[in-house]
Amino acid sequence: MSEPVLICVAWPYANADIHVGNMTGSHLPADIVARYHRMHGRQVLMVSGSDAHGTPITVRADAEKSTPIEVYQHFHNHFLDLFQKTGIMYDLYTSTHTINHQDTAQKIFTVLKDNGFLYKDMQKQWYSSAQKRFLPDRYVEGTCYICGYDNARSDQCDKCGSLLESEKLVNPRSKVDGSTPELRETEHFFLDLGNLEPKIVQFLKERESYWRPNVLRQSLGQIENNPLRGRAITRDISWGVPVPVEGWDDKRLYVWFEAVIGYLSATIEYSKITGNPDQWREWWLNPDSKTYYFIGKDNIPFHAIIWPAELMGCGIDFDAMMGAEDPKPFVLPYDVPANEFMNMEGQKISGSRNWGVWVLDYLERYDPDPLRYYLTITMPETRDSDWSWEDFYNRNNGELIATWGNLANRVLGFAYKRFDGVVPDPGELTEMDTTLLENIEKGFETVGELIEAVKMRAALAEVVRLASEVNKYLDSTEPWKMIKKDHAAAGRAIFTAMKAIDSLKTLFAPFLPFTSEKLHGFLNYDYPLFGKPFIQDEKDQLGEHTTLRYDPDKSAGEWKPSNLQPGHTFQKPTPLFKKLEPTIVAEELERIGK
Repeated sequence: MSEPVLICVAWPYANADIHVGNMTGSHLPADIVARYHRMHGRQVLMVSGSDAHGTPITVRADAEKSTPIEVYQHFHNHFLDLFQKTGIMYDLYTSTHTINHQDTAQKIFTVLKDNGFLYKDMQKQWYSSAQKRFLPDRYVEGTCYICGYDNARSDQCDKCGSLLESEKLVNPRSKVDGSTPELRETEHFFLDLGNLEPKIVQFLKERESYWRPNVLRQSLGQIENNPLRGRAITRDISWGVPVPVEGWDDKRLYVWFEAVIGYLSATIEYSKITGNPDQWREWWLNPDSKTYYFIGKDNIPFHAIIWPAELMGCGIDFDAMMGAEDPKPFVLPYDVPANEFMNMEGQKISGSRNWGVWVLDYLERYDPDPLRYYLTITMPETRDSDWSWEDFYNRNNGELIATWGNLANRVLGFAYKRFDGVVPDPGELTEMDTTLLENIEKGFETVGELIEAVKMRAALAEVVRLASEVNKYLDSTEPWKMIKKDHAAAGRAIFTAMKAIDSLKTLFAPFLPFTSEKLHGFLNYDYPLFGKPFIQDEKDQLGEHTTLRYDPDKSAGEWKPSNLQPGHTFQKPTPLFKKLEPTIVAEELERIGK
């Protein structure tokens, strides 16, 4: 069986629409990597889902005087629509609001408790006298006691990335009414991170050579400065996964304990609905499996410390609970390539200020591949990046169209007209011809290595560079002029260029799937590069939930150079991309009030 590759993508809170920062932070890089590995024929599974239990959902429900399930279902459907339109090819995009997820999360809890990695203790938490209840973490904000950031949440600071002890928050205030909450004691279960620290440190040190510096800084670096302590994994709330302990009916599992379990529960759900209920083990228990976690920088501690701790604490006992005769331990994360943030026009994206580019809104006016191109070439891999409408306009016209779109259109258009829609016979290739094709062929290795290292910007830039080499080749050979005096030489140049373009189509495919598929069709291939996503309703004891699925059996594209042959017929092309007018910059800035 081919090498298993598990692509896990951060579960978005189902309380707001997805903006370009969310896309470039996790969904898009994950999709690029997944498409690449699929083209290698590997056993790829890409999973995620809507986080239905996060307190942002209850905050919005309170503000709108609706219910958490109504808020979750509204935005979950928006997400499904967006992913189809932008080509984010989930093998399964589901939800945490399912019996399957609840059952899986409760099993993880039970195994950790039975293995001695959970303990009960009293904890001081913020209590609202006005509302007569304990406030969830996201209902309380204040000043971070580590870096001084004024809008830190009581459990985590988004500025310095530190996990916080709630009771140490400075100048706390309720997000609901602005009042000052008081500390009261309440009993909770704690994950014994201190006991697991030696294993976590070893796990992180084994990945020092290839993990991103920002991920190591917020995981290994934090542990070295602040040794791990037990962390509460239950909360005094009524919305979420019930605690599977008698007498704890008024509490729920802490969302960041149970949400990361979604990667596992989604894999189990996928295996069940595809008729192979034990297949989840291929990705989670096979030591040859590589598991990637695509997240934003604010989620690093949960994926690089807490989730590995949960997996380690289970040992072989989760597999045993699932009925295995020869139980095995979980595979630990291979890579957590967390991205930094994307801002907009020099300011942090903000829904409350209508400051951002919301993807569904973007798609009402523009095509998906220019978005994918811009978000990849400006991806915040090592530092925060910035969406600029001026830069988007310039890169669309000056890079995407000028270097790649015009190349494909003018060569195929010329060949269709002057060679009757048939790939010409080149005769014997010259050194210039073979050098170009060899350089393009080497790109499959170079670009592939960059994608496997999750260096998306560099990978796409290399494909663009190779496209520019084909443009230089055509500037030298000038088949449009040569055809008047040497038809055979023009045919040789056009054959070489078409073969190079066919290869470039494949190299661009993980990044620009819509236009690559379109070009694939122009070249008259009778199979698709990729399959199609589809919506499917799944029955569940919590009710019907809608998932996004992808059928890999309908994909036949391979990560290899062109095998285009003389005599192959092809279709008359049309432009791959639309040229943008300079007026869009002012128009889009006006939309957001700038």
